[in-house]
Amino acid sequence: MRVAIAGAGNVGRSIAQELIDNGHQVMLIERQPKMLRPDRVPAAEWVLADACELTSLEEANVAGCDVVVAATGDDKTNLVLSLLAKTEFAVPRVVARVNRAENEWLFTEQWGVDVAVSKPRVMAALVEEAVTVGDLVRLMTFRQGEANLVEITLPPTAPYVGQPIHAVPLPRDAALVAILRGKRVLVPSPDDPIEAGDELVFVCTAEVEDEVRAVILGPDSVERTRGSR
Repeated sequence: MRVAIAGAGNVGRSIAQELIDNGHQVMLIERQPKMLRPDRVPAAEWVLADACELTSLEEANVAGCDVVVAATGDDKTNLVLSLLAKTEFAVPRVVARVNRAENEWLFTEQWGVDVAVSKPRVMAALVEEAVTVGDLVRLMTFRQGEANLVEITLPPTAPYVGQPIHAVPLPRDAALVAILRGKRVLVPSPDDPIEAGDELVFVCTAEVEDEVRAVILGPDSVERTRGSR
């Protein structure tokens, strides 16, 4: 992919290096000359420009990008860039960084955002994931809440422990995409058994999260979880 990243701070540079390591072409857009440090990510294309200016984005050929990442430390800048990328340049995928939790509600399709990444939410999810057994933890939201990446760590009392995956009656709009077992990442196949302590990772819609919880943890798990909150 060709990816444009606005904001060449620590976050932008880290994303750029990761994408380059995975074989993608990356352009870093930065408006502050002092932040223009090509030696930090030498394999990236560096552009000194204001990502909120239409002419600058045209000169950088943002229209030729598969993804735009608005990764600056300013939410207003990230929103304006997202809107321009989607409406003026028809970029297929726009990912925006949310710096302040109270602004998260703005990062929607109306502003051109396909995926909003909120650092406070991600950190909270990672904390929950690290300490929670026997409940569903939402790790990430895709397409403004249409689908979520969720995780459940299986307690020994889970109803389908020891049974193969094909025996688990998952609802429609839910898919088991990975099993984390110890240090291993397993791609699920129908005949694989699930074990106590497994971390099951699903992609599902928000509407069926309670159904997934009920199937994996038992019918009383939904009410038990609600009662504890």
